[in-house]
Amino acid sequence: MESNGKAGKHGLEGDVDLQFLLVGGKLMKVKSSSWKKERMYKLHDDNATIWHESHRIFKRKQTFSIDDVDSVRKGRQSEGLQKHTEAHVEDRCFSIFFKGRRRNLDLVATSVEEARQWVNGLEKIISNMKKLNRQQTSEHWIFNCMRKADKNKDNMMTLKELKHFLRQINIEVDETYAKLLFTKCDTSNSGTLEGSEIKHFYDLLTHREEIDVIYEKHAATGGQMSAQDLLNFLRNEQREEATLEDALRLIEKYELDDSAKHMNHMTKDGFLMYLQQEEGSIFNPAHKKVFQDMSQPINDYFISSSHNTYLMEDQLKGPSSTEAYIKMSVMTASLPACVMGTRSNYHPSSLSKRSLKHFTEQAFLIDLARVSWNAWLLFIQALMKSCRCVELDCWDGAHGEPVIYHGHTLTSKVLFKDVIKAIKEYAFKTSEYPVILSLENHCTLEQQKLMAKHMISILGSALLTSPLEDQMPTAFPSPQELKGRFIIKGKRLNKLDAVFSNTSPGVEEDCVSEEDEAAETNNSKTDTNGQKAKAKKSKIKLAKQLSDLVIYCKSVHFSGFEHAKDNQAFYEMSSFKESKAVNLAETAAKAFIHHNMTKLSRIYPAGSRTASSNYNPVPLWNAGCQIVALNFQTPSKEMDLNQGRFRSNGLSGYILKPEFQRYAGSEFNPMTLTKGPWIKHKAFHIMVISAQQLPKLNKDKPKSIVDPLVKVEIYGVPADTCSKETRSIENNGFNPMWNETFQFDIQVPELAMLRFLVEDYDATSQNDLIGHYCLPLTSLQNGYRHVPLLTKRGDVIPSAGLFVHLMLLDAK
Repeated sequence: MESNGKAGKHGLEGDVDLQFLLVGGKLMKVKSSSWKKERMYKLHDDNATIWHESHRIFKRKQTFSIDDVDSVRKGRQSEGLQKHTEAHVEDRCFSIFFKGRRRNLDLVATSVEEARQWVNGLEKIISNMKKLNRQQTSEHWIFNCMRKADKNKDNMMTLKELKHFLRQINIEVDETYAKLLFTKCDTSNSGTLEGSEIKHFYDLLTHREEIDVIYEKHAATGGQMSAQDLLNFLRNEQREEATLEDALRLIEKYELDDSAKHMNHMTKDGFLMYLQQEEGSIFNPAHKKVFQDMSQPINDYFISSSHNTYLMEDQLKGPSSTEAYIKMSVMTASLPACVMGTRSNYHPSSLSKRSLKHFTEQAFLIDLARVSWNAWLLFIQALMKSCRCVELDCWDGAHGEPVIYHGHTLTSKVLFKDVIKAIKEYAFKTSEYPVILSLENHCTLEQQKLMAKHMISILGSALLTSPLEDQMPTAFPSPQELKGRFIIKGKRLNKLDAVFSNTSPGVEEDCVSEEDEAAETNNSKTDTNGQKAKAKKSKIKLAKQLSDLVIYCKSVHFSGFEHAKDNQAFYEMSSFKESKAVNLAETAAKAFIHHNMTKLSRIYPAGSRTASSNYNPVPLWNAGCQIVALNFQTPSKEMDLNQGRFRSNGLSGYILKPEFQRYAGSEFNPMTLTKGPWIKHKAFHIMVISAQQLPKLNKDKPKSIVDPLVKVEIYGVPADTCSKETRSIENNGFNPMWNETFQFDIQVPELAMLRFLVEDYDATSQNDLIGHYCLPLTSLQNGYRHVPLLTKRGDVIPSAGLFVHLMLLDAK
């Protein structure tokens, strides 16, 4: 089934690297030291699919879609290539990393030039795919499904293939309708659809009735939309402060018909094209860039923050070393012979004491290597999601090297210096604003000194080692002033003004109280009878070298708001367990808000959340808390809200708090709203009109079609929090239509978040997630808008979306 190819070829005609990929060539696929096979790879002529040779008897499909590729990395940047190839082939290596949990593909080209062409060509196609407009993405997806339905690859479609195709695109039709649609398009009466008949079928299938209605209402010039008609639409429906020049610019940009463009008209196709671009998106394009004032003190911002950034799974255990041994063969040559067989052959009792010790050491090293790499990637992923505060739980490691892991648990370890290297490389790729490294230090003095040495040598001048000012500061610097800098949060032996003192350097080491989160973990231990141990204040020795790196984020215990006001310097900050923080946010919200006007507060999940679940961050943002740390590794509603909160302001990871959370005279209390500048009463009207191309959830069952419904949720101050939902549409994930209207009463829009949740309705069990999207209410655009949908893990679903009408108006 041939597509017009513009999804893949758009903008790349004649490109040398593209032509190289279309011809293809031999690449060595690397799985292990002993499994390195030469295979043929080439780009399919749709410019969107890679075909590869397979020697499997029961082979899986021999293609993968460019849509599924997350990135291509040149060199030995994967765990597999680092372990299983030699350094001298570095320039011939590259890896293809996929979205989701699919294992990356490690490849070695026959020459440096061919490796360069593969990487350049793939990166160009990936970049090009991301630039496709919504209509092109939709066409690409539909033609891919058509190709899959064309079982005998004759570029024709039988009635049976048509029905298979409809199931592929997630729509269930009865036999009569499918036959009617087929007959209508089969103008040649050949019993198959081909050429223009398939195009006719495509046009019927993708016809958007709701767009017809909107267009016909506003096209008042000979059946088309003139520039003035479009301007009226922009002003009256989209509520934009548009000019005639803006309307003409949109016509020039999106109109496909040259004769209409010559008359400054917009046809229905051009109108749909406009609605499917960023100008027609629910998210205000102006907020994709940094648009807020970044010159305020850093405590005036919400800061995107992760908790236990290094954990892949839960808080208590990681993959076991025996499992790692079974799965990995990199070190098997050095293991005892009795463990070289199948898994059932291995039992500790079959080993001598010496061999068991050796096996345990080797298995641990295998596990450490594997998990270190994955933990390293987790730091990268968090930083690339604009996380600006990462947690480092530091412990003594073997051979004098400090490691990071969740202490007193079975989670695996990763070298401290490797994490610092990863942070250095990726910290400022998404956002140029400062990164806070939150240290939870459990190391002995010698390894603390090594931690300080690693940070100084690796981070270099980017590491903040003294205040920006020439004299003792009285307030925080701004994100603007701290661009590209690393700030260390941790314990400090003395006051910050010691930096400017001319007296002796002071003690080289001393005892300080443990971090509050560490103390909570230790005090939550139970004895052999299951009884909770008596809480006691722990002390640790702190090295001056590490202490001196703590400048603007000195950790101190919280002893009450009045005590903090009278005794704490601005740079002394406290960490709060979620339950304590939520209690303060509910019972002393006003005091908490005023505390956060001069100090930083960090909130962390309770130790009881052993499965790495998350708490609701919204009440803490309502109380002005800046560093609300969540488990980034866990997909959840709470992470959706976090992603939505920090979607704005150019993905900088910093969101300026509303003024009423920043000025000293504020009487704002989110729990008991009173009159004040925070009350900006809005009536929010929303019509959920339709959805397009929702993904199938159960791909193993071809006849399984979703029954979608849409939930619309508001999160903010308690008075604004509300949820409403549409009815479910039976057996239609391709183009379901609801046309259902809801109204929300909003008191404090500056703290409100809007979340869409599309679910597959199930009468007998919990609904399954299809997609979601969240954004600040202040970042939405009024009018007819398309809403992108994200997977559970936050990746965009390329072809899917909602179509809605929104109106956020001043309440009467």
